[in-house]
Amino acid sequence: MKRSAKAVWKGTVKDGNGVLTTQSTTLNETQYSFKSRFEEGVGTNPEELLAAAHAGCFTMKTSALLSEAGFIPESLETDCKISLVDGKITLSELTLTAKIPAISEDDFQKIAKEAKETCPISVAFSFNKTLTANLIN
Repeated sequence: MKRSAKAVWKGTVKDGNGVLTTQSTTLNETQYSFKSRFEEGVGTNPEELLAAAHAGCFTMKTSALLSEAGFIPESLETDCKISLVDGKITLSELTLTAKIPAISEDDFQKIAKEAKETCPISVAFSFNKTLTANLIN
C-alpha cells in the first residue's frame, strides 16, 4: 500500500505560501505558510499533520488491540501535541481518554502502552513519544 500527498510552494520561505493536496483529497489545495507554521496564520502545517497522523494511527491501533483482547471500546479520544524546538521535532505527546466497559485499569494501561510502541506512526518517529492514558466510566 502506498499513500501520497503533494506540496506546491511559491515564493520565499517567509513571504511565500503553498498548498497541500492528499491522494484522498481530504486536503485539497489546503493553504500553508510560514505564518501558519511559526505564527498564527490561516492554514495547516507539517507538525499539525504529524499530530493528526499520530493521533489517528495510535487510536486505531488501540482499538485493534482492545478488540483482540475481547474488549469493545465505547469511545477512544486521543489528543496529540508535536513539539518543534530549534528547528527539530523533539516530542509527540499522546493523551488518550477512553471509555471501555469491563476492562481493568492494568489491562487498559498495558494495551495503551503497547499501541503507543507499535502503531506504524510511532515506529516511524525517531523522536520521543509520551502517553497519558485515562480510563473513564
